[in-house]
Amino acid sequence: MMGEPAKYVSSTNACRQCTPLGACLAFKGVRGAVPYLHGSQGCATYMRRYIISHFREPIDIASSALGEKQAVFGGGPNLKEGLVNVIGKYSPEVIGIATTCLTETIGDDVASILIEFDREWGAAKKGEHPQLVRVSTPSYQGSHVEGFHATVRALADQLALSSEGVNEKSVNLFPGIVSTADLRALREIVEGFGLTATILPDYSDTLDGPALDRYMPISPGGTGIEEIKLMGGAVASVEFASLLPRKLSAGELLKERFWQRLDTLGLPLGLRATDAFFSALSSISGESIPERYKSQRGRLLDAFVDGHKYLSGKRAVIYGDEELALGLTSFIAEVGIQPVVVATGSSNSDFEDAVKGVTEGLVLEEVKVVDGVDFSEIEALAAEAKPDLLIGNSKGYRISRELGVPLIRVGFPIHDRFGGQRTLHLGYEGALSLFDNLVNAVITKKQEDSPIGYAYI
Repeated sequence: MMGEPAKYVSSTNACRQCTPLGACLAFKGVRGAVPYLHGSQGCATYMRRYIISHFREPIDIASSALGEKQAVFGGGPNLKEGLVNVIGKYSPEVIGIATTCLTETIGDDVASILIEFDREWGAAKKGEHPQLVRVSTPSYQGSHVEGFHATVRALADQLALSSEGVNEKSVNLFPGIVSTADLRALREIVEGFGLTATILPDYSDTLDGPALDRYMPISPGGTGIEEIKLMGGAVASVEFASLLPRKLSAGELLKERFWQRLDTLGLPLGLRATDAFFSALSSISGESIPERYKSQRGRLLDAFVDGHKYLSGKRAVIYGDEELALGLTSFIAEVGIQPVVVATGSSNSDFEDAVKGVTEGLVLEEVKVVDGVDFSEIEALAAEAKPDLLIGNSKGYRISRELGVPLIRVGFPIHDRFGGQRTLHLGYEGALSLFDNLVNAVITKKQEDSPIGYAYI
């Protein structure tokens, strides 16, 4: 007897975004850069709205604005005309050109079009135009995470140059999609070991900058072209991308091209992962861990002891970008919470084994691990698992509301709370902040469910 047919055949409330969105986010971490989508106007409008809602900063994303005619005859003329307009309006240092599903489907050869543009510009202007960096990001394939990493690799590939010598004090850091507070903390940590960090991308100022007395078309900040060009001469690269395919890794590219040391780590989220990051920096620099970070580690351990009685045995559903979901799973397993479902919208065959690796010996029951899922599937799994907590971005709010369990908002996007773009998660202090949030969510739930409430817990 055949089972019931599926109630839907398409994704329902996807647990990921499309690849060009990740490209736009990465390009915003480069100084003087304007993201440029080669495709229809609607793509740029949607992605601007989505990113602005999380970061709460004005963002311009240019578009070649293709229509029906260009879908038939090609978008080359629109791409070149748009570049001229962007140069005239913004005077950018870099234009980051990402493709979309439309231009990938019709087969526009962006590399050849840019060669033509360079030749035509030279003939007409007799001068140099801004640096053009291109990346292939078909939005019908992959996720925003893959688009982000493909863009970071493209920047390293097209801008990083060979170096006559190695700068023993310079380290390349590829952090992935993290908060602006995380980016600032990572730079401070690296500098604490006497090293200089080239972080790619660094949108800590471009997407979380101070109030200015006048509007600036391109927000100040970001990693400069000169810094990217010198990445080949760094003593090492550190990349938080334990689940990233090699073909998308900027660290692997620099390792192969410049014979550079590469440390591939998970996000330094929680005790063990942060220990691994500090150990790598100590090995690279030859310096011991600074006392201030030893003190931070001690305070984190003290909090673990104090809060264990609140969290021990609680059950959690975790979802989001695969690297973040893995880091969160590792962290909550350390503090005595049982992960019952760990889900990501990206498709990654290594995800399940990685989750098992970070939970081995720390959990009492088997973890349900799924990849390539949407929120409809996550909701069904969560209802069956009966969790005490949900941990992930704000798109899981409806599940939280339906099940009546607290949602700890972590990652991208956070559209229904203020300050999500600058919440610290990484390092010992980030782990301490997240731990406090977890404990307080459990206490709040206990107070709300009690007929009398508790003034002292």
